[in-house]
Amino acid sequence: MKHIPLSIPHLSGQEMRYVTEALETNWVAPLGPNVEAFEAAMKTYSGSAATLATSSGTAAIHLALATLGVTAGDDVFCQSLTFIASTNPIRYVGARPVLIDSEPETWNMSPAALRRAMIQAATRGRLPKAVIVVHLYGVVAKIEEIAAICEEYDVPLIEDAAESLGSTINGRMTGTFGTFGIYSFNGNKIITTSGGGMLVSNDTGLIERAFYLATQARQPVLHYEHTEVGFNYRMSNVSAGIGRGQLEVIEERVEARRTIFERYVRAFETVDVSHYQQEIEGSRANRWLTALTLPGGTAQRDTLIQQLQQKNIEARPAWKPMHLQPVYRDVPYVTANEEDVSRRLFEEGICLPSASQMSFTDQALVIRFVRQGLVEDVRRNVQL
Repeated sequence: MKHIPLSIPHLSGQEMRYVTEALETNWVAPLGPNVEAFEAAMKTYSGSAATLATSSGTAAIHLALATLGVTAGDDVFCQSLTFIASTNPIRYVGARPVLIDSEPETWNMSPAALRRAMIQAATRGRLPKAVIVVHLYGVVAKIEEIAAICEEYDVPLIEDAAESLGSTINGRMTGTFGTFGIYSFNGNKIITTSGGGMLVSNDTGLIERAFYLATQARQPVLHYEHTEVGFNYRMSNVSAGIGRGQLEVIEERVEARRTIFERYVRAFETVDVSHYQQEIEGSRANRWLTALTLPGGTAQRDTLIQQLQQKNIEARPAWKPMHLQPVYRDVPYVTANEEDVSRRLFEEGICLPSASQMSFTDQALVIRFVRQGLVEDVRRNVQL
């Protein structure tokens, strides 16, 4: 059988025009007209006041923390149920992650757990220097509640919108509610630059500071003068050309993935699927990946993934939470109550193929084999 991937690049056909222009003008180094145009287009699309194209989404998070002055000895609160790129930059600046549990509706940071962590931190006189919230798999977190808590305690909020470009709540883009927002254009994201990211903010002064740090912290003098350690974090002009062509079709890609999600929901109405990520009122998820939970837990999930792999269909477990990762086993973890929601979502969660160019026929095959696997699992349990 042909390979059915989880998520791969979907080119618009316009990328070559911008890339060719970069090659013909020999403008292939970092910065250049494509970078400036891509930043301007992203500013318009996201509604942010200022944008900065970076070499990766991870670099954008690192820049956000560095720009905010987060350093060794500081605490940063971060969602536990996420990809490790959300938390690693905290360690880059020498700070300590404090991991926050998710809530079961959107699978994102629990406002109740965040408030509990803030109260504990305030009692100790050790408020975090920043909070990082993630819009997991493109589903909007309870961002207005989370932003209000951060404002109450005067703590900067960083939105990791790496997976949620095109997702909105009440007409406002994810990535624009915090002090900083970040997007990723990795090869598996809803649009790609082959590798790259974007840092956005409504504070132009902060983006100017981030630009300075992203370009080796070079002083504005004739010679090369450096009073601080900076980074080489800017996007190349060629990559930005790919991004310009991709951004022109972002709304089509969002609608395609939302359609794929809706087909899955309809197809699994008669089989035992426990729970999908839910859209909160007023929100629109880009449904970068369709994620759902299975009642049989880890054993059922792993068996189904292996069965799909035998059919050349790619599926993945939900992200393993950071508080369960060996590299972060020594950091604090705060839940809303005694239930560990992130652990349960990981143990039961599965991500299905969601590429925007996946054909109806290919999706029908995925649905057929998922349904078949779930039915076989029920029969096997009955026999046991």
